[in-house]
Amino acid sequence: MKSGVKSVKELNLEDDFLFAKVMTDESICKIVLEKILNIEIKEVKMPEEQKVINILAENKGVRLDIYVNDDQNTVYNIEMQKGTDTNLPKRSRYYQGNIDINMITKGKKYNELRKCFIIFICTTFDPFKQGRHLYTFENRCNEDPRLVLGDETTKVFLTTCGILDDVDQEMLEFLAYIKNSTDKVASESKSQLVHKINEKVQSIKEDKRTEVEYMTLLERDERNREEGRNEERRSVAKNLLQRGLDDEFVFETTNLSLDEIKKLRQELELN
Repeated sequence: MKSGVKSVKELNLEDDFLFAKVMTDESICKIVLEKILNIEIKEVKMPEEQKVINILAENKGVRLDIYVNDDQNTVYNIEMQKGTDTNLPKRSRYYQGNIDINMITKGKKYNELRKCFIIFICTTFDPFKQGRHLYTFENRCNEDPRLVLGDETTKVFLTTCGILDDVDQEMLEFLAYIKNSTDKVASESKSQLVHKINEKVQSIKEDKRTEVEYMTLLERDERNREEGRNEERRSVAKNLLQRGLDDEFVFETTNLSLDEIKKLRQELELN
C-alpha cells in the first residue's frame, strides 16, 4: 500500500470506492434515496455501476457514481463529493444535460424525457455556505415562486457540514456515519438506516476480494492519471516544436525522452 493511500479497512462511506460498493445494494440505495428525498419508492434498478456517458468523442464525458431507475422510470444520480468544488452548480447542470441527451434519441419526443434527480453529498464543505444540511432546487418562476416550470428535474445538495436544525436525527446520524463509517459510530446510532448500511460496509471490508478490486482500481486510476500527464506533455512538446525550438530545449521542458520528441517532430513534418 502506497504512503498516504487508505487501506480498505480505513475507508469511509465518503470514499468513492466504498460508497459505490455499498450503493450497488439496491435495497440500501432505495432507503437512502427515500431518506434524502422524503419520498416512497417501490423498487430501484441499477443498470450498471459507475455509468459512463460519452455523447461525443470531442466532448467531456461523465462518470456517474450511482445511476439508478425506479419502478416509475425516474432517474436518480448520486455523487459523493469529497473536497471543495465551487463549480458544483455548473457541474450538476452538465450532468443533467448529459443524462437527458443519453435518455432521448434522435426523432423521439421531448415528453419521453424522464423525471430526474441529481444528488450531491458533500462531505468537506457547505456548497452554499448557508449552514443547511440539505439544499433542494427546482426551476420556478421568479415572478410567482408558486409556479413550478414542470421540467421534472431536481438538484439536491446534502452536506455533512451543516449547522442549522433543518433535518431530523436519523439524517444527522447518517451524515455522521458517512464521515466515520465504523462499528463504534454505528453502535451509538439509533438509526436503522445506519445499522443496515454498517452491516453492508463491514461485509464489504471483510471480503478478501474487495482488497483485490480496490487495488486494481487504484492502479487503473494511476495509469489513467499518468496517461493524462503524458498526453499533456506531448501537447506542450508539439507546441514548442511548432515554434521552432530544438529537441534539447523540449526535453528539458517536458521530460519526454529524446526518442519520443524526435517521433513527434517527424509526425509534425509529415502533416
